[in-house]
Amino acid sequence: MKIAIHPLDKADLAKADEIFRHAFGKFLGLPDPLTFAGDAAIIATRWRANPGGALGAYSEGTLVDSSLATRWGTFGLVGPVSVWPDLCDQGVAKQPVAATVVLLDNWALRQSALFTFPQSPKHIALYQKFGFWPQYLTPVMSKPVCEGASKGPWSCYSKLSSEEQSSNLSECAALTSKVFDGLDLASEIRAIAEQHLGETILLEDESGLAGFAVCHIGKGSEAGTGNLFVKFGVVRPDQGAPARFARLLRACESVAAEAGCQEIIAGVNTARHQAYRHMIDRGFRTFLEGVAMLRSNEPAYNRRDCFAIDDLR
Repeated sequence: MKIAIHPLDKADLAKADEIFRHAFGKFLGLPDPLTFAGDAAIIATRWRANPGGALGAYSEGTLVDSSLATRWGTFGLVGPVSVWPDLCDQGVAKQPVAATVVLLDNWALRQSALFTFPQSPKHIALYQKFGFWPQYLTPVMSKPVCEGASKGPWSCYSKLSSEEQSSNLSECAALTSKVFDGLDLASEIRAIAEQHLGETILLEDESGLAGFAVCHIGKGSEAGTGNLFVKFGVVRPDQGAPARFARLLRACESVAAEAGCQEIIAGVNTARHQAYRHMIDRGFRTFLEGVAMLRSNEPAYNRRDCFAIDDLR
């Protein structure tokens, strides 16, 4: 099959979303694959945040595959990569993944990563061809929201003035650089604010910014109806990190309760053992298991002492 790779066109977002749902829904054995992810929006929201990171594979002008890449400063993410299921064994996915790796290289990243299924030799073998190597498991976890979730000393990015927002983005980048040099979530924070997808929660203490959580909330975001999804969260990495992490989780639960959500969804790499244990102790339970694959084969910020939330999906 002859495949042409070029930037994913806005007119093809609906088709890309259909392929994404069909591919993952069929892989996971759903009776109706198109119900995968419910009313969450993944493809369109990421395309709007960074059209330059979205590629499409076209056969005779028809979209058959898409591959998205995200840049968090010096750290890059690949995914989702979605190929029409009938074409899975025809090598279609290799070409857009190869083109996406070229994008990553052009961004001059320190490292890049992705989430895939540990039970799938085909997925793992595909990404290994491009220098991604499997490391620790990444459980995607959920927890029911308690109606009486307590409020506390935190604030929300959307409530800040434009001047305060600019200053806060710099503070967030300074904090994330302490866990991985150059890691910067500004693009995610801006995307959530500009597209009205949720909220970024900010923790303060006597030393300044103590942590933050980038959260999607409800229908049309990456969370879906009734959910708050912590796409990324982190606290300042020093002796007080465990207590700050507990505060951050409480803040997420409070915001979820105020938004009328029933579930909090959050993933954490098991190499961050203390964070993983803390989430279990707080009532989070795994409903989907993935494996983190990294290029190059180094731990990045997947360290025992790192209190960070993400799942790389």
